[in-house]
Amino acid sequence: MISPANLEDFVVGFSLANGFVESLSDIYDIRLHGRGNARRAEVEISSRAFWRLKQQRRQLPGTSSCGLCGVEALEQALPQLAKLPSSALPPSHWLLDLRQRIGEFQPLGRDCGAVHAALFMDATGELRLGREDIGRHNALDKLIGAMARVGCEPAGGLAIVTSRCSLELVHKVQRAGIPTLVSLSSPTGLAAQWAQRHNLNLIHLPQHSPPRVYSPAAGDGCA
Repeated sequence: MISPANLEDFVVGFSLANGFVESLSDIYDIRLHGRGNARRAEVEISSRAFWRLKQQRRQLPGTSSCGLCGVEALEQALPQLAKLPSSALPPSHWLLDLRQRIGEFQPLGRDCGAVHAALFMDATGELRLGREDIGRHNALDKLIGAMARVGCEPAGGLAIVTSRCSLELVHKVQRAGIPTLVSLSSPTGLAAQWAQRHNLNLIHLPQHSPPRVYSPAAGDGCA
């Protein structure tokens, strides 16, 4: 189940964030079909990407809740991913009033209040992109896809999610090469442990208290 907006972004981001393709150049064509509540996408990918997809075969229906539905092996739930290069924590003033500032990137959320959002802040501290979806994984996939399609450089930037921060979201951000993940909800223990082992800066932004840093080292506050 997916909110029917920014579907091309979703296709690209889902493919990248799940490791089905390594780069946008592996996606040759996207064709969207149907209308209303019945939509489908046909995606043409490179031969090497198709072979990789066959090697990590996954049943796709039902992936919008925990993110692990359809996973056929533990290796897919806990994949071997390269560590990110060490990156400095963002300056604390980047996070000031962030909850209020992201509102302009949540038009659907303002109307119905029942969707998640994922946003990207670039290396200068500017909010650049935002995507929404009823599924939290889908929102992040759309963001990653949009970044790839417009050539948004992830280095030095932040991914921001309004949803529960679980391990699968950490994986997606790591694959996208974004060095910092900020969540408005506290992360799961497994997500925090994974981030610490893989050099992902993981920050929780509580409603009424200072930011809490879970990775690279547990503690409170930002740089």
